[in-house]
Amino acid sequence: MGLTRTQIFIILTAVLASLLEIIDTSIVNVAIPNMMGNLGATLEDVSWVVTGYIIANAIVLPIAGWLGMQIGRKKYYVGCILLFTATSVACGLAPNLLTLSIFRVFQGFAGGALLPTSQALIQEQFPREKAGTASAIFGMGVIIGPTIGPTLGGYLTDHFGWRMIFNINLPLGLLAAFMAYTMVGDVGEKIVLKPSKKARREALERGEVEEVKVAAPVQPRVRTPIDVWGLTLLMVGVGCLQYVLERGQADDWFDSNSIRICTALAVFALPTFVWWELKIEFPVINLRLFKHPAVRSGTAMMMALGMMLYSTVFVLPIFMNNIMGYTATQTGLIFIPGAFLTGLMMPVAGKLLRKVDPRLLIFFGMVTVEVFLYFLSSFNPGTTDRQIFNSLLVRGLGLAFLFVPINAVVLGQFTGAELGQVAGLMNLLRQIGGSVGIATLSTLLQTSSAKNYLNLISKVSLLNPMTYTQLKALEMTMASKFSSAVGETTASAAGLRIMAYRLQKQIFCLSFQQIVWILIFAFGFALIPLVFIKPPKVINTNIDAH
Repeated sequence: MGLTRTQIFIILTAVLASLLEIIDTSIVNVAIPNMMGNLGATLEDVSWVVTGYIIANAIVLPIAGWLGMQIGRKKYYVGCILLFTATSVACGLAPNLLTLSIFRVFQGFAGGALLPTSQALIQEQFPREKAGTASAIFGMGVIIGPTIGPTLGGYLTDHFGWRMIFNINLPLGLLAAFMAYTMVGDVGEKIVLKPSKKARREALERGEVEEVKVAAPVQPRVRTPIDVWGLTLLMVGVGCLQYVLERGQADDWFDSNSIRICTALAVFALPTFVWWELKIEFPVINLRLFKHPAVRSGTAMMMALGMMLYSTVFVLPIFMNNIMGYTATQTGLIFIPGAFLTGLMMPVAGKLLRKVDPRLLIFFGMVTVEVFLYFLSSFNPGTTDRQIFNSLLVRGLGLAFLFVPINAVVLGQFTGAELGQVAGLMNLLRQIGGSVGIATLSTLLQTSSAKNYLNLISKVSLLNPMTYTQLKALEMTMASKFSSAVGETTASAAGLRIMAYRLQKQIFCLSFQQIVWILIFAFGFALIPLVFIKPPKVINTNIDAH
């Protein structure tokens, strides 16, 4: 069954608004060196441009549904798009690092509402028979977004300067705000465009009747007392937790006073927040939703998925740069085919949901992702471009059978305000899972590299016949004028430098393989919540991706 003109515009509105937030999460990373030079800042200082955005984003994600009910979803959605656009332009015009960091925080607060609100909008506006098609189109946009972000950022930075990565949001943001103002209704409201004369004539010829009136809201907006203590505890707890995960490795974890203080605040604030929200009548987040098996299992699986997704996107580019010699642009381009495969397979997953138990589709997706991780565990200095390309295609296939069914099982069981809150919780847990994954893997990569260095360096000695033979072979290769041509005074010095370079590559590959095996076992635990989840009687699909 085809989509109406109204439904197509709703999908495009949701995709465009989501892409604004999704791309801005990763587009800044590639421009950091240029910001450092232009603003005269250190790497640690500039990192706040990324960290501040992520922390603000994480704070808003779980309360986006509640804010939509308090303010009105249409006002909130359009307002956040306009605020996101305005702060983007402010970032592009920022005269110094402090101003840039402040506006990035406000941009994160505004952007945190866009994805969960878009998900709730897609979920409500489509009947069951059209949900698969709508989810596939929406999913193709939000899955490809994180992949093209670094590539687009690199292109804009190289050709127009780093400020363009923010200023480009101005026309796109204004377009998204106009479309949202036209298309978005409050919770439960169905939006229908008045058909053209031609459409009405064709509908009459086919014997169809097309509705032209706007349906009355199914669930009117209800303002409840503001949960000041809940909001405060949430901001402190999530903000401090996200700071610890983002800055822990850079600040040497608990050797840093700021990390210790934020850890203590998070340990106090988050349990207190849970106790408070379960106590009061009008909580900012309805934690009683976790009594529902679908919410418990869905958020657990989404957290595991975020851990796997963000971790591999973090560690695989490092491998391609250190071992394969890829540039940032080449790394971004090799991820794109796998993302396109995910988008192409989403309609297939959506159609299969009508015939196949969604738990079987989730199981297939998890097994496929485990196969992808197994391929990664064998990567070494001899890995070819084709092997990386094929492994990312396997990853792309698995993701299509995870995002769609997980959201179908979880979000399909809720409506109205609960739908928005569950969508926000799933996005929050996915982001926290990603932050935990990156923080854990970066720490393990550092500690494993140190251990592997000590193990290998003891075996690399001129007293070892194999080492001696390799060094002499390298000296012969670098003999005569070739050694001086690469900046070495003697062939022996050039041979030692090459041997040290090979040793570093072997150390990194060993560490890479070890942490991938840890990731394989960790992701395998996501099968446990799959056992306890129960699919709804009526499947309605939606996408959760970031």
